[in-house]
Amino acid sequence: MQTELSRRLGIEHAVFGFTPFPAVAAAISRAGGLGVLGAVRYTEPGDLARDLDWIQEHVDGRPYGLDVVMPAKKVEGVSEAEVEALIPEGHRQFVEDTLARHGVPEPAEGEAAGWRITGWMEQVARGQLDVALDYPLALLANALGSPPADVIARAHERDVLVAALAGSARHARKHADAGIDIVVAQGYEAGGHTGEIATMVLTPEVTEAVAPLPVLAAGGIGSGEQVAAALALGAQGVWLGSVWLTTAEADLHSPALTRKLLAAGSGDTVRSRALTGKPARQLRTAWTDAWDDPAGPGPLPMPLQGLLVADAVSRIQRYEVEPLLGTPVGQIVGRMTSERGVQEVFDDLTRGFERAVARLDRIAGRS
Repeated sequence: MQTELSRRLGIEHAVFGFTPFPAVAAAISRAGGLGVLGAVRYTEPGDLARDLDWIQEHVDGRPYGLDVVMPAKKVEGVSEAEVEALIPEGHRQFVEDTLARHGVPEPAEGEAAGWRITGWMEQVARGQLDVALDYPLALLANALGSPPADVIARAHERDVLVAALAGSARHARKHADAGIDIVVAQGYEAGGHTGEIATMVLTPEVTEAVAPLPVLAAGGIGSGEQVAAALALGAQGVWLGSVWLTTAEADLHSPALTRKLLAAGSGDTVRSRALTGKPARQLRTAWTDAWDDPAGPGPLPMPLQGLLVADAVSRIQRYEVEPLLGTPVGQIVGRMTSERGVQEVFDDLTRGFERAVARLDRIAGRS
């Protein structure tokens, strides 16, 4: 599964794997792809440095990357406490009522609070970059628009390619104008924040809009046949995220959540603002249903929603309250029916890719 972009990066397969788990990122790179560690959960620079050190020691000299979240729009001089003070009391009560209705235990006395979604704030992302750019990254990706011009310049000074996700050709052209090296065309089927256009439609639109920049196809891709389809549509590689959630190297800390993912079908996800305030595809649960119910208060805009629900989501995960338990995941979850190692996933991808190419050769009358 070689393309011009994969050869440029020195990877065997044009497969870019996004994951929040260092062990998965390293395994993707060792298997011949490019593992990309999601940085949004790292609020302390030391924690990110520790995990990048670990990845550096476990990729066997293969390249890897980092994904940050730097919103395209920011508010200067506002602290997290000032932002959190904007959350209405009625929304706080709705969270507590929903948790109580499903029997979610109160946190134990002295128990640490849940993970705070401060990684969405630009000053936190910049702290992550201050750490990460001291490492030999091959790729820096941004999940929310193009990163600021000075960030692109800093990456390019270190020969780090910069990628940005786009949900439309219009967004992709903005990335190209900003000096981005790679555009990730993320379709409606993808897990996490997505737009309204399906991958099959979006990929050729974006490749034509930003040519000759390389494009990665994302959303609904989990087989070698789908990789072949993405390349046939003009992409120079694929960006996979959801498929790694049920790998043996993943660390979900929740057997119940793993069971739910393995049992889910492709119709068991929903695009909801319940998690962050922006539409994000995730498992449909009683939690997403509550926030999407017209009788409720409705989600707040980003970043208020993320700050509002952070502790609640942590409690749901800690106590594995199954009706509420979910995670961002794409429609490809219907193919994630067994726990496999990362290398086994790659073996399946390459076999499927070979089958697809052979089928097309037969159709075209080539031996």
